[in-house]
Amino acid sequence: MSLTLVALGLAACSTTGGGPTQRIAVVEEDTQGTSTVNISSLSDVIQRNPNDPSAYNTRGAAYARVGNYSSAMSDFSKAVQLDPNYAPAYTNRALALRQTNRNDQALADFTRAIQADPNYGPAYIGRANLYRAQNQYQEALSDLNMATRLLPESAEALHSRGLLYQRQGMHPQAILDFDATIDRNPFVGAPYAARGQSFVATNQYDKAIEDFNAALNVNNKDADSWAWRGVALERKGDRSQALESYQRALALDNSNSVARQGSSRLQGGVAGLFRS
Repeated sequence: MSLTLVALGLAACSTTGGGPTQRIAVVEEDTQGTSTVNISSLSDVIQRNPNDPSAYNTRGAAYARVGNYSSAMSDFSKAVQLDPNYAPAYTNRALALRQTNRNDQALADFTRAIQADPNYGPAYIGRANLYRAQNQYQEALSDLNMATRLLPESAEALHSRGLLYQRQGMHPQAILDFDATIDRNPFVGAPYAARGQSFVATNQYDKAIEDFNAALNVNNKDADSWAWRGVALERKGDRSQALESYQRALALDNSNSVARQGSSRLQGGVAGLFRS
């Protein structure tokens, strides 16, 4: 099967204050060390099938998961050399290029993937995320609308479109897309965190706190969710719990601007004096 094995990253995008946090088009993390083992077995597959582009694409994704982007891109390049119309390998190479800050080349590869297969949804999602990062909102929306038509059950496409709406301050539309994302995949923290920020922006603080709690239930080391939970609690009037949330965020990431500003507000500027 010709699968895009590099994940299109799901992540919150802070738009309601404190500057945007962008974690987009990230490679699927290898949390169990399985990719290193897989690379060896995949190399055996390639040795037996040296002209199979899908084998190179699969091994390239394994290399990407362990952060070996040079080898990953070499494998993706071999895949498209063997099959110049192999959209998954162009898409994966584009995602690896994004990881190494070669966005112009990444954009070219996403476009080549779409030209090779106009019905390949992941390429539209990846290109839209890049357009969003470059503030090209109309182009991003066009790609995401196409992706949701091609992949109506794709949590990634809906989440990305929600982030795009959120970036533009269109929070009711963003909330609807985050609702749909969570409906399709309720076990990922990022859509809850993103929807929580839009709930804060629309003064729905109880719902926001619920969402940040859900995000933290998935990953209690997410400094952004602790910080924004603090914002929701502070605006609701619960200063003591808000301060506790800000402090939890700062313990994880002392540079978190939302938490630093919130902590400083609640402590009368003392935090601002003592944290450089």
